[in-house]
Amino acid sequence: MSRRFLTLLAFASVLAASAFAADAPPANAPPDKVASRYTFSWPVGPGAPAPRGGTTKGVPVELDREPSPQWRALQEPSLVPQERDRRAILAMAGSYRVNFDFLEIAAFTGGDRPRPYQSWGTEKVYVDRDDPGHISLVHMLEMRVLDAEGKASEPMVTKHWRQDWIYEPASLVEYQGDNRWTRREIPAAERKGQWAQIVYQVDEAPRYGSLGKWQHNASFSSWISGDTARPLPRREWSVRKDYALLRGTNRHTILPSGWIQEENNLKQAESGTPFVGREYGVARYERLKGADFAAADRSYAAEREFWKAVMSDWESYWQRNPQVTLTAHSDQSGAFMDLFQLAEEFAAGKLPAADLPARIRAAHARQGAK
Repeated sequence: MSRRFLTLLAFASVLAASAFAADAPPANAPPDKVASRYTFSWPVGPGAPAPRGGTTKGVPVELDREPSPQWRALQEPSLVPQERDRRAILAMAGSYRVNFDFLEIAAFTGGDRPRPYQSWGTEKVYVDRDDPGHISLVHMLEMRVLDAEGKASEPMVTKHWRQDWIYEPASLVEYQGDNRWTRREIPAAERKGQWAQIVYQVDEAPRYGSLGKWQHNASFSSWISGDTARPLPRREWSVRKDYALLRGTNRHTILPSGWIQEENNLKQAESGTPFVGREYGVARYERLKGADFAAADRSYAAEREFWKAVMSDWESYWQRNPQVTLTAHSDQSGAFMDLFQLAEEFAAGKLPAADLPARIRAAHARQGAK
């Protein structure tokens, strides 16, 4: 089993089991010593379901509360709209502590209230491409956790996700459910002044995409998507079997010292079926001061050309085909392992660049993209 796969499994455990655990009281604490815990101002006290959380704790970090250079560049006067939009997108790059909070605010089928989800991570966002109408941001996780004696682990590094931003795109790949994605041509009137955000799986397989428009003021800049279908994330498919499709909106808000991603999602078994619930989610990206992401920097640099070749193969595929149905969700099925193994070989100098197209195409074909 590859080192990268073991690392990704470790991350899954950390992210799924580390929700503010440092503040959790001992299991045998008397009731009067157990502090109330809250998720989005919903008290989680005695008799209510405890958030999904565990025992891991990260090393101390220092937050940078000063307005970032990217924020100041975004606030410059007299910028044309597209350039101000670009600067808002570029302001998402940097080093962050990220907190993830998800709460099902309404259950439509009765039964017990699902447990809220809380987790954390330390992450660096790289500008992988910066063209006037196309920006690509790659997220790399680098985390150190403390053991029972307070000793920090070695850094754990893995590629997390990618988001592409395209101005007035001529087409968009959209999720349809059942591991099927289609490419839709977008009329000029619909895309005018709009930016598409396209989100990819860990192995650059498609995840979801949507259009939206940036709005700016002196306090924040914000982009909100249209109604968007997306497959289940890891935090859900590992514990939920009653639904298979998220449908909702995605909002990005740029702040002086970081940014926020909000989701408002309905849950359903498949397109056209009754909804089982609605969830609200927030990911808070707080900028770090003096953070050490040297291991992530090395991994990103060593594998960058490989992942560019993977993206190039997907672009070639979409030029030939209007849709794809993958054999399985790449994250759930473990299909990403093929490409992660190739990435390791490439970074180690064991896989020549000339061999990349054929090896990548074969890996994609095994997933159903032929």
